[in-house]
Amino acid sequence: QVHLVESGGGLVQAGDSTRLSCVASGSIYGFNIMGWYRQAPGNQRELVATITNGGRTNYGDSVKGRFSISRDNAGNTVVLTMNSLKPEDAGVYFCNLRTGISVEASNYWGPGTQVTVSS
Repeated sequence: QVHLVESGGGLVQAGDSTRLSCVASGSIYGFNIMGWYRQAPGNQRELVATITNGGRTNYGDSVKGRFSISRDNAGNTVVLTMNSLKPEDAGVYFCNLRTGISVEASNYWGPGTQVTVSS
């Protein structure tokens, strides 16, 4: 089993930067993808950024060029650096770990952390 512990979030000003961290623990073996998804009020959950254990990244279109994702601590920690924040970046951010691309792969979610962007 895998569990994800999120940290970061809170209130930030538009144009500022902040960081979210997620630490995965448990039985993590082989190929895996860690990352962040977010859900704003009234919207569906959307991709923010993911990174594989091999370092390949994928970003949602709305955050490309502004956000950056990285892994450390033997790949068990993922850090999302969020720059040039916009009000539309606000929402609940969920850490995710997936063991494959297939929908049949194991999929784990953190509890979510709130990011509020003030104008």
